[in-house]
Amino acid sequence: MSQPWQPQYNPGHQPPPMPQQAPGPPQGFGAPPPAPGQFPMQPGPPGPAGQPGHPGFPFPAPYGQPQKPPGSPAGAFFLGLLVSVVVATVYSFVMYATFEDQSKNTAQAMYVIHALLNGAAVGAVVGLVGRSRGGARICGAVVAVLGGFFGYTNGVVLIAFDSGWLEDMVRFDLFFPAKNWFGSDGVTQLIAVLALVGAAAAAWGLAYAIGKNRR
Repeated sequence: MSQPWQPQYNPGHQPPPMPQQAPGPPQGFGAPPPAPGQFPMQPGPPGPAGQPGHPGFPFPAPYGQPQKPPGSPAGAFFLGLLVSVVVATVYSFVMYATFEDQSKNTAQAMYVIHALLNGAAVGAVVGLVGRSRGGARICGAVVAVLGGFFGYTNGVVLIAFDSGWLEDMVRFDLFFPAKNWFGSDGVTQLIAVLALVGAAAAAWGLAYAIGKNRR
């Protein structure tokens, strides 16, 4: 015979105990569990394809390291200077060899042609070596101006040496080659200055055009 049902004694009317929960599955190789009171960190979206931050990008993204433009300003300067010296030296000897047969207009035309050729030669070298570097173009323009000027004055020195009055020129008028380059009338002075401006423009423009195509 079964026992009759009897009420359970519960002093204080406490709630019945809760059943224990089974332990969850162990965590795998994912992110570590967040600390108490912190939210779990969500991974950010990857960068565009082929850019730093994308999973397929082979190198890590650089931070605070801007890439330098290609080209060597120092190399462009020295090679441009070398080319300018060669062109100016050739012109000086041509001027010395033909000064007796040159008219004033012929001498001025040869000087202008030499200045432009000097600028073009320097600009080509600067554009090939310096590429898109602005400092290289500035150096090329300065070198072209110096080459045009000293090409003429060195020719005057050669003529003075051949004529026998180089010693007197050094003793009494050391700046005679520069004075002879500038001339004494307005037309000669304008041609002397504009030729050097053309040399600088030719060097700058040709260096810019060649360097832009070689970026």
